Amino acid sequence: MSADNVRLSEEQRNRYWAKTRNLTIIALVIWFIFSLVIPWNAGALNSISFLGFPLGYYMIAQGSLIVFVATIFWHNWAQDKVDDEFGLGEE
Repeated sequence: MSADNVRLSEEQRNRYWAKTRNLTIIALVIWFIFSLVIPWNAGALNSISFLGFPLGYYMIAQGSLIVFVATIFWHNWAQDKVDDEFGLGEE
């Protein structure tokens, strides 16, 4: 059955959007932390060394990018699970 033919009840639709909203909020919180909070605190983080680099420098130069890519893959995987749970996934 394709996703176009699936009819969700009002309760199912509300649960689906609640789960989707929660996933999006989690992804945005991760983005906020690694794009704003960590750079604001880079000076304090520089007292810690990671792979021979000051941690603040590493997180701004490379660490945040790794987290962003991982977040994209995680969000896609989790949303696919939610879609499948409600019969809206692609086959």
